[in-house]
Amino acid sequence: MVESERSRRTAREDIADSRYNGAGGTIDILEVSKLGCVRGDRRLFSGLDLSVSPGTYIQLTGPNGSGKTSLLRILCGLLAPAEGEIKWNGANIRSLGEEYVADVTYLGHRHGVKEELSALENLRITNALNGVEISKERALAVLKEMGLAGRESLPARLLSEGQRRRVGLARLLVCNTKLWLLDEVLTSLDKGAVALVRSLIENHLTGGGIAIVATHQEFELSTGHTKRLELTT
Repeated sequence: MVESERSRRTAREDIADSRYNGAGGTIDILEVSKLGCVRGDRRLFSGLDLSVSPGTYIQLTGPNGSGKTSLLRILCGLLAPAEGEIKWNGANIRSLGEEYVADVTYLGHRHGVKEELSALENLRITNALNGVEISKERALAVLKEMGLAGRESLPARLLSEGQRRRVGLARLLVCNTKLWLLDEVLTSLDKGAVALVRSLIENHLTGGGIAIVATHQEFELSTGHTKRLELTT
């Protein structure tokens, strides 16, 4: 089932149907209440209510400047909201601190790849900075799965934009987090890479994870519960 909602300068989510066909059940572990965001002298959104259960995929849409990136950064704790509250497993994320951060993977619309480092170095160092140590052998296997076999040792500056995007997305194969927040990560990807990302999200949902993805590309997911959240200006 797909649910959608749009409003002007506000956004909310319709939770009339919280069914989930995976293993996670219907308990809402992410709860957003009356959330608002102001950047400079401009209000991006207000009154955002959102309740999300395990195994849910949320497609976040809206025109440029509507607040999609700001919302994702608020949800991951990088940006403070103007008002409202975010709860994870019943507790405010501000009180949870690192405990909440350990449950979240955020990938911004920029791939975050250091051009002077190789794909292998980028993957291992980025994960180490996020508290996840992976062996060289595991990293090589992940990059191969991402379609980067033979390019693991090349400086990222020699890779195409799509290949650099794949390096960034490789984090999804080694993270062990419940909440994925992905900001326009399908940009510059070919059909094969998009299909791979779809498979990663499906596996994440089947395991009871949550994925909130800012994208205008439609996903036909074979598992989980799909909702649509649209921000407008």
